[in-house]
This record gives sequence, structure tokens and C-alpha cells, in this order.
Amino acid sequence: MRITKFGHSCVRLEHDGKAVVIDPGMFADAEVLDGVDAVLITHEHPDHYLPDHLERTDAPVYTIAAVAAKIREDAPGVTERVTIVSPGESFDPGIPVESVGELHAVIHPDLPRFYNSGYLFDLGGTTVLHPGDALTVPEQRVDVLCVPVCAPWMKAADGIDFARAVGAPRNLAIHDRIYSEAGLRIVDGHYGLLLPETSSYVRLADGSDLD
Repeated sequence: MRITKFGHSCVRLEHDGKAVVIDPGMFADAEVLDGVDAVLITHEHPDHYLPDHLERTDAPVYTIAAVAAKIREDAPGVTERVTIVSPGESFDPGIPVESVGELHAVIHPDLPRFYNSGYLFDLGGTTVLHPGDALTVPEQRVDVLCVPVCAPWMKAADGIDFARAVGAPRNLAIHDRIYSEAGLRIVDGHYGLLLPETSSYVRLADGSDLD
């Protein structure tokens, strides 16, 4: 099992010779897709979805209907490789996964809600949740939570309360390109202080593996 953090919310999971990448958006280098068996996209925002990256690989793409519609417009050549997944659906893009939730977190009450699917993976008995841009708590046990730490749609307290509610013993920071490095040191301190002693928290440099 290998979990590698790339730019912003992009994470690569490897297990039993298979590799999947979640949310290779505008902050992720295209090389993250080298040798990948599948790509999963949580929602349509450019920090999570970049059509150029999808055109660079011939791997199948799994995503929600709203993103599939964007792909038809932005990268029609990719469309035949797209599989649409629904809330609560289980599927196997190389590593077994279940979709979690349906809506993006509220950005502002006056803006429409976007669709968003989190993905809960099973890496040989170790479960890993990538929530995208949502704070939807799954019913299932989570061993590793990819937890958002800074975003226009949340404050640090929201992310901390989400991590507490999920209760994963390990928390990997994602969605971390919004703050400056100084701001990230502050929010890292908050997560480290306020998560329970039974939960670890780490923010990794791009390209680093979770030990």
C-alpha cells in the first residue's frame, strides 16, 4: 500500500500493483498520471479537474454526471473512457471504492450548490477517504482521512470538526494551496492541537508518501 500526496487535493493510491489518482487538477503535475490504472474526479472545479491531464492519459475516468458533462464539452476525446458513478455506488477501478455524498460544501447561500462525490477506498483492509470539497461523514470506518485544511468554503474549525466526526486514526492534509506557508503553519498547529490524541495529523510536501 502506498499513499502519495501531490499538489493541493491530488492523491495517488497504489495497492496490489494497481494505481489510481484522485483529483489531478491545476495544481498537480501531469506526471502524477504516469502508469495510472484509473482517474477519479470528485467535482468540476479546476483545482480538482483539468481536462489537459485527462487527455494526457488513456486511463479510464470515473466521476459524477456533472463532471462527465464538462468532459464532453472540454475534452470530447476522453468521453468514451468516462464511467459515471452515483451516490453510494460501489465500483472497482483497480482498487475497490464506494462513492460518498452528493453535494459540494456550501460556498455562499446565494450561490448554487455544485455536485461532489467523495470516494472511500479499501486498500486491503485499510480504508482511505478522499472527500473532495465536502464534509460528508460516511457511515463506514475510515482509517486514513484526506482532510481539507483551507478553502473559501470552510474555516479551520469546520475541517477540525469534520476530522473529529470521521474519527480516523490518521489524517492527511489536502486542499492546502489557498493559504500562504505562514498561514498553513498556523492551521497545522490548530489541527495538531485540537484533534484527539488517538488521531495523527500530517501535511506532506508534494510527491511525498504517507508513512
